[in-house]
Amino acid sequence: MTVLLYTLLFLVSVAVTLGACTLFTNAIEWVGKRFNLSEGAVGGVLAAIGTTLPETSIPVIAIFFGDSRAEAEVGLGAILGAPFMLTTLVIPILAILLMAYAGLGKRTASFHLNYRDVRGDLSFFVAAYSVALGCVFIPSRLAHAVAAVGLMGLYLYYVKLKFSETDEEGGEGGLEPLIFAKKAAIPSFGLIGLQAVLGLAGLALGAHLFILAAETIAGALSISPLILALLVAPLATELPEMSNSFLWLYKKKDRLAVGNVTGAIVFQGTIPVSIGLLGTDWTLAPTALITMVLAVAAATFLLAQAAWGALWRPWLLSGSAILYIGYVVYLYGW
Repeated sequence: MTVLLYTLLFLVSVAVTLGACTLFTNAIEWVGKRFNLSEGAVGGVLAAIGTTLPETSIPVIAIFFGDSRAEAEVGLGAILGAPFMLTTLVIPILAILLMAYAGLGKRTASFHLNYRDVRGDLSFFVAAYSVALGCVFIPSRLAHAVAAVGLMGLYLYYVKLKFSETDEEGGEGGLEPLIFAKKAAIPSFGLIGLQAVLGLAGLALGAHLFILAAETIAGALSISPLILALLVAPLATELPEMSNSFLWLYKKKDRLAVGNVTGAIVFQGTIPVSIGLLGTDWTLAPTALITMVLAVAAATFLLAQAAWGALWRPWLLSGSAILYIGYVVYLYGW
């Protein structure tokens, strides 16, 4: 009975997330419209930061306010799980969905992207996360602090670049009316902000319900806590980014869909990592270290594809999921 109840809660969490996603993406597009921002800034910064802020609180609380080593490890797991999940699972799912939408006749079977932005985002992440990976083998707290400050500065530079961009080719598709003001040609900043905040709160609620249901079901089915911490929990915390991107992809707004994910990858590879470098000794178990190596490998693979003819091939892109599947198999045998 418990499993059935929490399975229903799982379905409710998905419904809440999808509804909130609709509110948030619609509002964030209007924020970009009112401030005349590029789609890179809207998807890669505003949407990415908005949806990652709730989950970023997990490592902050666990590392700086926790009382035990176990809580610090939870914080590190939250930091490392997100980049791994985004690079090895979320982007491949986007590619699979693209092919599925094309098969249903909803759109073409190719991404329509500004590949210069894609290469830029992935290059920022590979550079930043490689530094963090190198710090694992340097037991100097001073070196870790210097690296943390450098990563924060790198992200601020990334944001500066994004907000200085302009959309030379114009926006993707039409901008739908604000849901809270369907008859208004130009909705007020107050209504846009209210809708965005409510949408973001709904995304956080949906992720929380998802985690609650997943933890209970995992306990009832005797799933390993390690698997739950490294795979199930990050999947829940990345649910907002995934939902936003899936909706934008369906609406043929590929630059927003992909920019939301790659922007989140850059954020997760710099700011939360800086928190970990400053707040812990940055000593990682082999299972956690492997996630960093795989995330860098997956991002490099994605970057190489973006540079190869400036084209992402969905069938090849989906192959990155092999890294995620391989890691799951490794954990089950660990």
